Amino acid sequence: MATTIQERLAAITPATDRKEVVKTIGLFLVELEKGAIRSAVRDEGGVWHAQTWVKEGILLAFRAGVSTEFASGALSFIDKDTIPTRRFRAQDGIRIVPGGSSVRRGTYIAKGVVMMPPAYVNIGAYVDEDTMIDSHALVGSCAQIGKRVHLSAAAQIGGVLEPVGSLPVIVEDDVVVGGNCGIYEGTIVRSRAVIGAGVVLTGSTPIYDIVRGQIYRKTNDRPLEIPYGAVVIPGSRPMKGDFAEQYALQIYTPVIVKYRDEKTDSATALEDALR
Repeated sequence: MATTIQERLAAITPATDRKEVVKTIGLFLVELEKGAIRSAVRDEGGVWHAQTWVKEGILLAFRAGVSTEFASGALSFIDKDTIPTRRFRAQDGIRIVPGGSSVRRGTYIAKGVVMMPPAYVNIGAYVDEDTMIDSHALVGSCAQIGKRVHLSAAAQIGGVLEPVGSLPVIVEDDVVVGGNCGIYEGTIVRSRAVIGAGVVLTGSTPIYDIVRGQIYRKTNDRPLEIPYGAVVIPGSRPMKGDFAEQYALQIYTPVIVKYRDEKTDSATALEDALR
């Protein structure tokens, strides 16, 4: 039986010849780029699971790499030789508009993806069909981005590479992430949610749902999760204590103000002409 890439990675030891290590890493990166393996997968019940062995393979690519000079026109870069930038062809069916964007090897970029400059997609990330990555947007290591997502200008999707068992940031299909948003620490944004401009979501961020009268938080067993179709905007709530009350201090908190409807859809639709 043919040896799988997982088995080849597991067989590598400190004594393994570097040529064999580099060859195995190269095959591993190809599988990531094809979407054949992913750093996180969703089961039939909609629960996401980190693929620990995939993240360990990415860490191996860093460890085994040697700092090397790369050239691109008049620019030069220094990075690990095991993880250069990806190159694309017209037949790949994506658009990377000129102006300084970069995609690292070991990423999956599906057909119909558009990247506006400058933007960056890091190793282990998965970006599905017809997603728009706008200017100054980041897709961090191992982040999973669904179909028809719009990452608006300066949106930051954090990377979660370590600990290897930690879930990366997940943004499911048809989500809109507004400008200057930040989504970090393994947060899950379910399909069709809208994250309004300036919202920041982290593992310590409570989300107040004024529609359903609920508070969503990360727990020891579950990541922070934004419900299907939720519309989230920046909000605030009063701080406790004499000093805070004296000066009417407020603390930032995201608030779910509604759930997606036809009016929301028309306001967030991407023009086909942009593609």
